[in-house]
Amino acid sequence: MRSASELYVVDSAGWLEYLTDEAKANAFSHYLENEAAVIVPSLVLYEVYKQLAKHRGRTVADRFLSQALYRRVVPIDETIALAAANASLDHRLQGSDAILYATARVCQAQLVTANTHFRGLPGVIIP
Repeated sequence: MRSASELYVVDSAGWLEYLTDEAKANAFSHYLENEAAVIVPSLVLYEVYKQLAKHRGRTVADRFLSQALYRRVVPIDETIALAAANASLDHRLQGSDAILYATARVCQAQLVTANTHFRGLPGVIIP
């Protein structure tokens, strides 16, 4: 059981697994069902909404949005942008991955992802 002070950033793939009840949905539900502990980067809003609208329809995408907006949404500001640039250089992360990782680090949260290219980075949980 996690403490109330722990914060998590769940990446877009994790949200999509959870929302579409895919194979790893249960692993991500552990993090997403505690609304207060989840931080949503604005990039995740974009990526998940777009994928759901494209493949499942705008009604499903709007349902995601209504869930996500109850959480703390974090925009990409200058602090996150610069942290992402450094994370990209230091850890060889692509742009969107660097932004998600930097958002988690700046917000003192753990990044929850199934993407194994994050393996070994501090503050990353791969369920």
